[in-house]
Amino acid sequence: MRVNMKFTAKGKAAIENFNNEELLEIFARYIKTLTKKYDIEVDVPLEVNQNIVNDGTVVAMAQNVKCDVDTFFKELSRDIKVPLKKRLGGKLENVFKTEFIE
Repeated sequence: MRVNMKFTAKGKAAIENFNNEELLEIFARYIKTLTKKYDIEVDVPLEVNQNIVNDGTVVAMAQNVKCDVDTFFKELSRDIKVPLKKRLGGKLENVFKTEFIE
């Protein structure tokens, strides 16, 4: 399953403070932590995430999904806010909206 995480306006403003490699690292780290709690495999492939800031989207591939995928990505959104908020230095609501493509 392909998962498009489209950044909100405030989310886009926050990710402008990062380079592509930093964003990929942040997503990989938080996904790895969450997959210990949820029964799902998620990969954020570099080849489709070459320019996250300009695209305004992070693409992930989910497989072997044996949990509520919506809950997983909602929790990921909450977790991702932490490092983004630190660099932005302000209040941050929803960071991204999730779109699932079977």
